[in-house]
Amino acid sequence: MSRMLVDTGPLVALIDKSDQNHQRCLEWFKYYHGRLYSTEAVLTEAMYLLNFSFSAQAACLNFFIAGAIELHPISPQELDTIEELMEQYQNVPMDYADATLVNLAKEMQCYSIFTLDVTDFSIYRPDRNHYFEVLPA
Repeated sequence: MSRMLVDTGPLVALIDKSDQNHQRCLEWFKYYHGRLYSTEAVLTEAMYLLNFSFSAQAACLNFFIAGAIELHPISPQELDTIEELMEQYQNVPMDYADATLVNLAKEMQCYSIFTLDVTDFSIYRPDRNHYFEVLPA
């Protein structure tokens, strides 16, 4: 079964029908049949961006409650790696949520990501031998 990480942009776009990427992300999501993973930082960012509506925030939480996206908590031990990533990519710059995803990619050896942030995730490398496969294309 395929595995993929989920970034904030598509998560918000799936829920917010006024988002310009809503239809594109919805179409991709309907046909994806693998497992999806994300981080608490991505969930927090999405909840902030969806704060215009309690029902939108509830829909976001329900992706995780229902198990459509598996939530990966960040351990205190991973914070050193996340800080190193943010320092390494400070010229991009890399935010905390992106750093948690790159860290998770390395940890899981999962190099596919559902993101709208094509530019940054084309630069980030979870390890020396891998680039991200960025979807939806």
